[in-house]
Amino acid sequence: MRDVQSGPADVALRIDRVGVKNLSVPLTVRDRARGRQQTVARVDLSVDLPAEFKGTHMSRFLEALRDMETTLDTASCGRLLQDLRDRLQARSSHLCFHFTYFLEQRAPVTGSPALMDYACFLRGTLMDGGVELVLGVEVPVMTVCPCSKAISAEGAHSQRAMVRIEAGCSGMLWLEDLIAIAQESGSSPVYALLKREDEKFVTEAAFASPTFVEDVVRNAASRLAAHPKVRGFRVEVESFESIHNHSAYARIDQMGVDETSGRDIVNP
Repeated sequence: MRDVQSGPADVALRIDRVGVKNLSVPLTVRDRARGRQQTVARVDLSVDLPAEFKGTHMSRFLEALRDMETTLDTASCGRLLQDLRDRLQARSSHLCFHFTYFLEQRAPVTGSPALMDYACFLRGTLMDGGVELVLGVEVPVMTVCPCSKAISAEGAHSQRAMVRIEAGCSGMLWLEDLIAIAQESGSSPVYALLKREDEKFVTEAAFASPTFVEDVVRNAASRLAAHPKVRGFRVEVESFESIHNHSAYARIDQMGVDETSGRDIVNP
């Protein structure tokens, strides 16, 4: 049959990325405590397209994803990226898996267990320089305003903030590590289940450690910089202010060098 996609393009311009988005697939991700856990991922796959070709072959993206190993990790992502590039005769290939990760968290006093859910992603690129992978997670924390506490005779305003981390992976980087870094950077972690004894502890601990959004982003960045498996990172914090009709925001970006270096961060 005639291969229309491989024919000449009406407008001979190179396309940076062409592919498929929002595929839903069942997925296994690595869990440090239990070995593995099952989830569902939303997947984007793409490659570059030379100027002389009219289109890509969309079915080949689905075939590559179908043949991928079911466990998502650095090795399986590297193989999928290589498979995409080979099947589609491309110079570069790209993937992104968005998924929910569940982590059991125990209340600080009673030890009551409950599951917390975290929005995560794994983004990957294969180019001439090798494979680059970036692991991301969004983690809610509690913040207490240092200014409000200092100027108020009684109490201080507090709110939930979201810590968003993107970290270049040097070898196996656990989601649990990124989640812990975010939780340790605010006034207090956010819990799924708290009894009265736990609520008292969390409230007092948070007010003993007030943090601006600037404090949270700096705390997280310093911990990421010290992590032996993190090669480049971007961290941003959005505080959903309780007494203002806006959010407070801060960001530190140390990702640029590793995103453009072309070094193989899966097998450094």
